[in-house]
Amino acid sequence: MAGTAGSEPEHERSLQRRPLGDLEPARSRHMWTRSAVATTADLVVTGEWDGTVTAREADSLEPRWTVTHPDHAVGIATLENDETAGSAGAVAVAGRGESGAIAVYDAETGEQRWRYDTAADVGEAVKDTVFYLPYVVALETDGDQLYAAARRYERDGEHRQWHSTVYAFDPDGSVRWTYETDASPIAIDLDDAGERLAVGYNRCMGDHDNGLVVLRTATGDLEWTWDPGTEGVRRVGDVSFDEDSIAVSSHGDKRGYLLGPGGAERWAVDLAVETELDGETLYAYPNHVYANNDRVAFITGNTYALESRETNGRHPNEHRIATFDADGGLLWDEQVRGFVHGLATDGDTLVTPCAQNFRVRDPETHAVRWFDLESGPTGVEPLEGVATAAAVDGETIAAIEEPVAYHDEGNRRGEYALCVGSLE
Repeated sequence: MAGTAGSEPEHERSLQRRPLGDLEPARSRHMWTRSAVATTADLVVTGEWDGTVTAREADSLEPRWTVTHPDHAVGIATLENDETAGSAGAVAVAGRGESGAIAVYDAETGEQRWRYDTAADVGEAVKDTVFYLPYVVALETDGDQLYAAARRYERDGEHRQWHSTVYAFDPDGSVRWTYETDASPIAIDLDDAGERLAVGYNRCMGDHDNGLVVLRTATGDLEWTWDPGTEGVRRVGDVSFDEDSIAVSSHGDKRGYLLGPGGAERWAVDLAVETELDGETLYAYPNHVYANNDRVAFITGNTYALESRETNGRHPNEHRIATFDADGGLLWDEQVRGFVHGLATDGDTLVTPCAQNFRVRDPETHAVRWFDLESGPTGVEPLEGVATAAAVDGETIAAIEEPVAYHDEGNRRGEYALCVGSLE
């Protein structure tokens, strides 16, 4: 193996910082997605919980423009300028709020090019709490076309229900097609050719009963489906294309899969499956996956107990990144030490924004960590607060730090800030 579990790279780097204003501190348990960041060769864009979206020059971090998105700005994707590959021509922002708005802004001026309110399809919130708001959970682009997944949750007594829509948008904002289900999408990914879109569904509690669907991007037609075949509503945590293969992290059985065309299972590995420890049955969800060049990395999250949501135990594979080769053989594994909100990738580089490990409440877990897909850990940037979003483009890395206050301490750690630096 290239590393030993729990080890950190010997070198540390200092990132430039830009304050983002005030934000209620996170508590011992990780909070929902409240921030977003994206970066290109010439631009760093942040999305904030109050809806503020700011585009900054990548070299100086001086603001180019600032706009207010209609909802909480919780996701960002950049659409390339056709004339200058790698530079942003437009910025797409995903919202969580009353409208569930997707808006695209001109990368030079911030002028809004178009807006689409997903609440028109998934419905309006039936309760004034964050979990019931329409939520655009994912954006994907091939540089020109934009794809999105939106969902809304509601509950009436014991009856729980999801409403969701997957979208394909043309450059002018017109909807080319939609794919609607009564399940909860959590991730989408495009193949390299831009011909297929994989959609991972986290919870299936209605008529839709497949954790993964693959759609033709030209038409939205269903090409094939796959499911871990487990009992209960939990199904898929994340999906990632690698040529004609799709890597899947399964919330159903806490395993990782590599699928071929049509959903044929090429291999499967145990990640954080149910494990007996000190009289408890413990497990952790594989929340993220990334596949590239015949290698697949999976990242697991928090420990849970089968009989209770509370436990003093910790699954031996919680908060772990593990990378496998084309045959499913383990290449290396490391501890990421805290909850990873989202995974940022570019080529063979993986960046993990690590938040708190709420069971041990150790502030030394707060950091941005980055890895090479083939060889393992390559860098770490400790933070006072928690890292909740990250982006990487070439040698540029960006992350969002949010303040945190552990419930049994009360001390506020860190600040709401953008952190940017170089991997070189």
